[in-house]
Amino acid sequence: MTAGRRLTIGVLAAVALATAAVPMVVRWRERGLEVRLEEVSRRDLVAIVTASGNVRARRTVDLSSDVSARVAELFVRAGDDVRAGQVLLRLDPTQFQAALSRARAGLSQAQAQASQQEATLLRAERDHERLASLSRRDSLLVSPQQLQDAATNAEVARASLEAARHFVEQARASVAEADDRLAKTVLRAPIDGKVTRLQVEEGETVIIGTMNNPGSLILTISDLSVVEVVVQVDETDVPQLALGDSASVEIDAFPGETFTGRVTEIGNSAIRPRSSQTATGQQAAIDFEVVLTLEQPPVVLRPDLSATADIVVDTRDDAVAVPIIALTVRSSADTLPDGDRPRRRRRVFGFGRNRNEPNIEPGVARAREDEVEGVFLMNARRVAFLPVFVGIAGDEHFEVLSGVAPGDTVVAGPYTAIRELRSGDRVRRLDPNDN
Repeated sequence: MTAGRRLTIGVLAAVALATAAVPMVVRWRERGLEVRLEEVSRRDLVAIVTASGNVRARRTVDLSSDVSARVAELFVRAGDDVRAGQVLLRLDPTQFQAALSRARAGLSQAQAQASQQEATLLRAERDHERLASLSRRDSLLVSPQQLQDAATNAEVARASLEAARHFVEQARASVAEADDRLAKTVLRAPIDGKVTRLQVEEGETVIIGTMNNPGSLILTISDLSVVEVVVQVDETDVPQLALGDSASVEIDAFPGETFTGRVTEIGNSAIRPRSSQTATGQQAAIDFEVVLTLEQPPVVLRPDLSATADIVVDTRDDAVAVPIIALTVRSSADTLPDGDRPRRRRRVFGFGRNRNEPNIEPGVARAREDEVEGVFLMNARRVAFLPVFVGIAGDEHFEVLSGVAPGDTVVAGPYTAIRELRSGDRVRRLDPNDN
């Protein structure tokens, strides 16, 4: 069979299939697309921002050593409750006691040298005074050179005494430093709390940090009287948040339990700057840190537990609502007559005195020229696309500010059907038992 003959047969087959499909499409159009229908009603809506993070204590202190030494005695274990000032551990003090003894000996030596210089100065001043007295009685008994040498010796002795006194001050400072280093071999709790992390055991050596080498973290004390949940919120949700917003928190370690809290801090800058990239070179997500303070946290909570928070950012009582799935986008040119382009209000979430009142910007933001939000309204087995203005989003419904009224019937699914619908299409109600 030649290539031309095969091409002709293929074309004829395609035409035949298309001809057979046309009646099927016509019958489908006449019968109507199966859709779910829902009546517009009034509902209480709650707008929620969901974010995940971890539990932490509001006040946490990481203890490191200011001196390098071996842990000689350890008096606490992880999980122990401690009080401020309580002794936690002792480091081996041998080298620091020796340094203190050496510094005290140096102080005694400096004080002895200062006493010696005081005596030297006293002798020089007496010699100078004696020669000066002889010179006043008879200038021939003492030459001017002898008198000048005596005065110079007194000045030298006075300067030497001043230097010796500075050496004494320096020695006292060395003693104070050695005494301070010895005192730092005993670590005490700076706050009341719980030992939530213990990094050392008796016999281990702790080191101090340097510029390029961090010091040993000995232990962490957390004040669990105030517990916070730190979550990461996407940049698009941050403008909806406000201090004082309530939140419900679920902690993975306590399934089935819900804890309450409030927003007490909203980050002013992103956790990772916009310039940072992922390992694949893509732009990193921009998240902000939001802190929730739990109300009456149970004592069983521990830092670093994973948590998920639902933050209530706005509420509406008795609002006209449509299912979220019912809202769709269509070309304004395809749905409305020319010159009658709709305008859409920008969705904003305000936090005024009455949070039940819709808070919409005074100005009206024009939508993109080729898109408009709306729903398909049911009327005598046919649907018509109707633009709507929406407000807050609840779990399953959007608030509708204008466009539909309670009692109207809208197409509420399935998604594939709504995507294919056009104004004027016939529809029929989907059997609820039909999966």
